[in-house]
Amino acid sequence: MGEKIMNQALNKAKNSIVRQKKMYFILIGLVVVGLISGVIFTTVLSKIDQNLVQNSLKHFFEEIKIGKIDYTGGLINSIASNFLYGIGVWLLGISIIGLPIIIFLLFMKGFITGFSIGSIISLYHFKGILGAIGYVFPHHILGLCFGILLSFYAISFSFKLFSMLFLKKEINFKEAMRKYIKILIIVLVGLLVTSLFEVFVAPFFLKFFAGWI
Repeated sequence: MGEKIMNQALNKAKNSIVRQKKMYFILIGLVVVGLISGVIFTTVLSKIDQNLVQNSLKHFFEEIKIGKIDYTGGLINSIASNFLYGIGVWLLGISIIGLPIIIFLLFMKGFITGFSIGSIISLYHFKGILGAIGYVFPHHILGLCFGILLSFYAISFSFKLFSMLFLKKEINFKEAMRKYIKILIIVLVGLLVTSLFEVFVAPFFLKFFAGWI
């Protein structure tokens, strides 16, 4: 009897791990598609839009080059943007009906990063590869990783709520909510670190690139 219960528990754990892996692969695939779509989108912009993007990038790197950086304003904007995304996705997980929006926001996070990479490479060609790496690594990459992590738990929590409310399945809601809050705290701390790196560290690497172009 005890062996049977143990086997059932192991099978349940194994199935849970398989489902988690599949969901992670799907979310990672979604981000990759977003990245590729963002890069491709830079090639189909009209000439006017391309000029606007290029002028904006030139202005950005020129300010980096001369050290004209508003650290306080940049930090506030970065933290506000990251926290708004993190808390927004977390709340969407509680809403149950927010699943499509969670998926869309994660896709857009990848799309925007891909668009930035494509725009820099399009403007500076081979040199732009180094500029794109300096622009996205590691803070944007970390941001995408935290986005995938949060989206995974938001979707999982949404499924649990749906099962409890509509399929009448029993779950330990208090424990699930405690874990979900813990994930939010971890992600927000991670996003705070990425904001600090983006504002105070990344410009030093980009300055070398700005002086080279």
